[in-house]
Amino acid sequence: MTGIKPVAGHRAGQVFPLYAAGFVTAFGAHSIAAGLGAYTGFASLLALGLLLAVYDGAEVVLKPVFGAIADRIGPRPVLFGGLVAFAAASAGFVLADDPAAVGLARLGQGAAAAAFSPAAGALVARLAPGSQHGRAFGGYGAWKGLGYALGPVLGGVLITLGGFGLLFGALAGLALVVLAWAALVVPRVPPLPRTRQTLFDLGRRLTAPGFLGPTAALAGATAALGVGVGFLPVVGAGDGLGPLATGVAVSVLAATAALVQPWVGRARDAGRLVEGAGMAGGLAVAAVGLLVAAVVPGLLGIIVGAVAIGLGTGVVTPLGFAHLAASTPQERLGQTMGSAEVGRELGDAGGPLLVGVIAAVFSLGVGLAGLAAVLLALVVAMWSLRSGAQR
Repeated sequence: MTGIKPVAGHRAGQVFPLYAAGFVTAFGAHSIAAGLGAYTGFASLLALGLLLAVYDGAEVVLKPVFGAIADRIGPRPVLFGGLVAFAAASAGFVLADDPAAVGLARLGQGAAAAAFSPAAGALVARLAPGSQHGRAFGGYGAWKGLGYALGPVLGGVLITLGGFGLLFGALAGLALVVLAWAALVVPRVPPLPRTRQTLFDLGRRLTAPGFLGPTAALAGATAALGVGVGFLPVVGAGDGLGPLATGVAVSVLAATAALVQPWVGRARDAGRLVEGAGMAGGLAVAAVGLLVAAVVPGLLGIIVGAVAIGLGTGVVTPLGFAHLAASTPQERLGQTMGSAEVGRELGDAGGPLLVGVIAAVFSLGVGLAGLAAVLLALVVAMWSLRSGAQR
């Protein structure tokens, strides 16, 4: 593995604004998405689907691009530029005072997040000592998980108090606060000399087992998380549970995923948790959670399933990013983090789509079992890759 040295003068507090940047993108995505159905009046499911997809779509297309730019000019200016653009897109919706502008605002926010998200990940890797990558990415993942968990709740409160204008205004202010904090605390991290890279070199690096394994694990974990958040309430409603009980289950899932990540990171740094085995185990636990939710009826099934899905995804996320950071040349960190984030976005979109298609043909329980089978297939593939690498 390629060791990554921290920049001179590293202090633990330098990564905290980067955690806050992760919170911004997660909170911004979910706080708005949770209220879009009511905003459109559920008049057109196609329009709702497009509004939900435009944020993630911009991230999928642009994250590798901005990751490569961060490698070329340094991640700090890309982080700052992304936060400024996020604030501008959010404030633009408020100033436009036009409900139809929500699509453009979401597109701008997604493009901005595509810039500062991989830059923040690269900075976490550069600023944290190599022996503390697990802890650093555990904290980063926990703050993103907190944004996912609090987004629908706080977003709903802000929408109730002042409509979408207040929510977008609050997001603009939050981005500017994080920008100011980062400008004061995050040091300049200069770009590193890079050898010339051809498309063949890039393709070979992004198809190597050291990249594909962790990225596939991250995609699978994110797919399980997205399915848990989206479909556990449907499972509960089918069992006669009310929105309060199903909301508690989703909150338990998000809280478990957020709380376990710092612990997993510390265990990895202390040598008590091996990355490959940990990621495979996390995917297996998430698969068990999906199966429990599918076959065990009532509140017990969705609560146990939520805990298992949250635990599994919380194990995979810091281990996956720590492995990528430790095995990537420093001068290519932005590109690698951006490409890995694309894998997560594809999992976030592909998991619910897979379950939805299977459920439409058979049943929701079969759909959940189908995703569980995909996760278990990933576990087998990861063990095969590991065995082949050892031989």
